[in-house]
Amino acid sequence: MKAQHPKIKTQLFSCGFFRHCTRTVLSPTTPHPPPLPFSSTDSLPPSLSLDSSPPAPTQPDPPTHHHAKPESESSSSSTSQSFTQWKFALPDSPILPYPQPEPDPKPEPKSKPPPPISSTNLQELFHAAELQLSVGSHPEQLAALQLLERSLVPYPPPDPVCPPELMRGLVRNLKNKAGAKAATKILLALCLAEGNRHVAVEAGAAAAVVETALELEATSAERALAALELMCTVAEGAAAVRAHALAVPIMVMMMGRTSARGKEYAIGVLAVIYSGGYGEEEAAEAVAAAPAEEVARAVELALKGDCSGRGRRKGAQLLKALQEPLQERENLDPK
Repeated sequence: MKAQHPKIKTQLFSCGFFRHCTRTVLSPTTPHPPPLPFSSTDSLPPSLSLDSSPPAPTQPDPPTHHHAKPESESSSSSTSQSFTQWKFALPDSPILPYPQPEPDPKPEPKSKPPPPISSTNLQELFHAAELQLSVGSHPEQLAALQLLERSLVPYPPPDPVCPPELMRGLVRNLKNKAGAKAATKILLALCLAEGNRHVAVEAGAAAAVVETALELEATSAERALAALELMCTVAEGAAAVRAHALAVPIMVMMMGRTSARGKEYAIGVLAVIYSGGYGEEEAAEAVAAAPAEEVARAVELALKGDCSGRGRRKGAQLLKALQEPLQERENLDPK
């Protein structure tokens, strides 16, 4: 008669695996992880030994003083406790390995230009700026220039005509380093009206631009050359530029120093000097100031670089105008 062995299946389920499953899983409430179940390489417990002898009876677990809770209640309470105690890292939490980037600040809205000023208000503005530019202190003159810039540059006025004394104040500030930038903006805005071009030439603006062009900043020099080209569209302006001994050399130098727009304006001024519309004496003075060969060479170099479409058309007209004195010189001095 075979010996009655204890129920290994019940002991295996209750002692081998179920004990490990009912232990508390790793959670924030357990400081140390529970031991893992044995692997296949570890030694088997006596209850699972392959020996044919019956295993020794195991000692029952000592009774505890507290009442055991049902299995479903304990597992659900431990699960809910483990889930409720997990905390997610906040943006300012020191748990994060690196600080969170701050959101980009909203760009400030650009200030809109003031509305166009009426003729009556413009006359009052001219009168007040004229007084400040004539007898005002240096800070008052700069304030007057800034006020004129904000009022005239966004909407250049076709009328009324700028007072001569105010224009002379602008011309004086072309030689002032602090006020030259604003003065060139105001001068260009005023010269868009033909009536102000006559006032500018009479105030000496053409000669002042020629004499200060090399000392101005790049953008201010371009605006000054644009105003000078506009002044050359009136007869007295073209005559003032041709009569200036430094006009041609300065324009040749400016073609090599400015951008495409600056080259365009300088070529336009040279085209006025060497084109028709003046007598033989003025033509001889212009050629003597800068030989046509040098001017033509400088224009060709400028056209090979960065130049606008209008500048190239003006340059082609200028080169055509320069060919006439060169041919006349070859005819007078044949080799």
